[in-house]
Amino acid sequence: MKQATTIDEVLSILENIIVTEVANNNNLALFPILYKKVTERIKLGITQKEFEDNHRMERLDVIFANRYIKAYFEYKNGEEPSLSWKNAFEATKNKKLLILQHLLLGINAHINLDLGIAVSETIGAQNDLHPIHTDFNKINEILASMVDSLQQKIGLVSPFFYLLDKVADGKEDLIATFSINIARDEAWLFANKYHDALNKETCLTDRDVSIANLAIKISTTKSRVLRWAIRFIRWFERKDIAQVADTLSS
Repeated sequence: MKQATTIDEVLSILENIIVTEVANNNNLALFPILYKKVTERIKLGITQKEFEDNHRMERLDVIFANRYIKAYFEYKNGEEPSLSWKNAFEATKNKKLLILQHLLLGINAHINLDLGIAVSETIGAQNDLHPIHTDFNKINEILASMVDSLQQKIGLVSPFFYLLDKVADGKEDLIATFSINIARDEAWLFANKYHDALNKETCLTDRDVSIANLAIKISTTKSRVLRWAIRFIRWFERKDIAQVADTLSS
């Protein structure tokens, strides 16, 4: 099982995943494109000493990334990753989902499940989580800015993507209401719950089931109007993953 030990190794593994899945014309390439951009930005922040504890931030970044990397290779090897990641990976086979939905599915599993665990493991069982809270928020600020930037690029490969905001306004479906800020706050609450849990395996399993259910909601919509809008938007999205990857990576 491939696992990184440095942030540069994380970037190398992510690039290899992207190249492999682009060659397969597989939607599995989409989330690691976003994740690589986030990791590159975190690396820059560490170099420029933007974090309260830059050495700790690299350790967190590696532990955090390894949860995605482990899940990816488990899935590819026919093993069982966490249910949250399994649902996200299985959804990549659904050709009806928007590019944005695939990105949100990855964010859902990685932020809502993995981040809290990674924070706890970075700090260590005997230590309090509070000192890492500011840097925890910084990671999520970086992610949010990367998602905003990427959404602008999605418009280049999805000419009617702008309709989603107009049609989704006021709808209660998760694709319309998903918020990285809310995910961040929930992830911090889970980090503390997991950190203090006497039975961490049970705590993780319960959380995994909950987040896996969110993945299903991201993949589906109750609103008939929103369903039709998604079908229309998807019809005009580029289907060639190499073209999509080139645009999103630029």
